[in-house]
Amino acid sequence: MNNRSENLEHHLDRHLVEELAQVARETVRDELREQSRRQRRTALLYAASGAVALYAGGAVALAVGLALASGLPGWAAALLTAALLGVVAYALRGAAHGRHTPHPPHRVVGGAAPATPPMGLGMPYPPMPQTPPDVPHHRA
Repeated sequence: MNNRSENLEHHLDRHLVEELAQVARETVRDELREQSRRQRRTALLYAASGAVALYAGGAVALAVGLALASGLPGWAAALLTAALLGVVAYALRGAAHGRHTPHPPHRVVGGAAPATPPMGLGMPYPPMPQTPPDVPHHRA
């Protein structure tokens, strides 16, 4: 009788564990589905915003070109507008690069190589030889 009750208890425990695991999987799956739906919507809105901003920038460039064309020949107005847009693009690029700090070197001159690669992935570096390899000198 005791063995039978232990067997029933084991079966019920295993059934309970499987049921809890199934509920946990469904809960995680539903949460991930909801998060990915929200992220897709956000990405779509960012993409639409970028497309509209691109068209707005084109309209501004066209307006500047037409305004300049009232006093200059068409080719000169287009060239001046292109140069102006190039200067703005260069300034924006410089502003973007100014915010980033340069990465520290992964190896200090005169120091030893780190024990593992900088990303922490893969095998450690092979040991550095004490002397450089012999390279034969060929005369041409």
